[in-house]
Amino acid sequence: MTSTWTLKENSTGELEVTVEGEAWKKAQKKALNYAKSHMNLKGFRQGQIPDALVKKQLSSKALYDMASEEVANEALSEGIKEHNIELVARPTLDVKEADDEKAVLVFTCTVLPEVTLGEYKGLDIKKADVEVTEEDVENEVKRVQDRYADWVVREDDDAAQLGDQVVIDFVGTKDGVAFEGGSGENYPLELGSGSFIPGFEEQLVGVKKGEEKDVEVTFPENYQAAELAGQPATFHCTVHEVKYKDLPELNDELIKKLKIENVETVDAYKEKVKTDLTAQKEREAEENFTNELLGKVCDNANVEIPAAMIDAEVDRMYREFEGRMQQSGFTAKQFLEATHQTEEAIRAQMSPEAAARVKTQLVLEAIVKAESIEASDEDVEKEFTTMSEMYNMEVEKIKSLISPESIKADLANQKALDFIKTSVK
Repeated sequence: MTSTWTLKENSTGELEVTVEGEAWKKAQKKALNYAKSHMNLKGFRQGQIPDALVKKQLSSKALYDMASEEVANEALSEGIKEHNIELVARPTLDVKEADDEKAVLVFTCTVLPEVTLGEYKGLDIKKADVEVTEEDVENEVKRVQDRYADWVVREDDDAAQLGDQVVIDFVGTKDGVAFEGGSGENYPLELGSGSFIPGFEEQLVGVKKGEEKDVEVTFPENYQAAELAGQPATFHCTVHEVKYKDLPELNDELIKKLKIENVETVDAYKEKVKTDLTAQKEREAEENFTNELLGKVCDNANVEIPAAMIDAEVDRMYREFEGRMQQSGFTAKQFLEATHQTEEAIRAQMSPEAAARVKTQLVLEAIVKAESIEASDEDVEKEFTTMSEMYNMEVEKIKSLISPESIKADLANQKALDFIKTSVK
């Protein structure tokens, strides 16, 4: 077999492979035997029809096409190896020409795109300083009081305030017609919680038990029900009760109800809250720093991402979405029906993030090559051990599911990320 490789635009190219001699004869023989085993001809048992009669029943083109399919995988494999082609999607096959002596196969391939790196070392990006204030701690402590608070009914003539709970019936209408999902009875709504449409809760501040009030709102432009998005609506509300929150006293007895190990006093709880908030803010600062840095590095790089790579990433993201839905007790189909969306719409929403993910991966891989970064076999074994402990699985079982090459590539990318992090000004 002989082959040529021609790279064209948008990371696509043509691999032309000429198959001749014994390889092509064997492919034709296999195709003929396959046709023979599936052909029915009066007077002959299946599979026993003479080759000459089989050929009479088939056109030359049909036989050559079948033979091309027989030899295609071998031809593709040899061409990829010869020209060191890195495929990112399954190629398409076209039989350019074929006769008894040879076949010329043309594979249209989408390949790993070339990345032109911009500035990625010594960028002027800093991680934000982390500070936990007394107010931060007090807000967390307040949540404990909220958790154990009681709702107490206000006097009939007491008006509702922000932070109060109103128990209401409501009927939503658009252009005077009630719409699906817009009604409720004896609904407990905490004013200021932000659980209803923007502007709804604020209009109920000041209502009293037994009052009725029309609340005028406009649905957000990105509202999940497309027929209501950006549309004005009226909710007729009937107030049954108004309640205020009676917070419990903050003392050691309240803290003990949380049943946190080694935390039985208010002071101990506040210290734990401060420690936990500090760790949380440090994680957030590190994540924001990483995202900003990677975003800048990717913005500075130039790469044309093939659509096939973005589509593959969208597929991966959609499978993740389906998994999250299952963990929540729903199917993706149920979610789509409840939110009046389609799978195509969800995939379209995922596409920009998918493109960003692919570009980040490609840029990190380019930095790995540019800086000759490697992950050692020892690094790979340590990672397998870590994964084994994390998932409580045997190391050999992990290895049967994930290849060492994949782990090595991921670790190298992480080292590339660490490299650009340590190089910042």
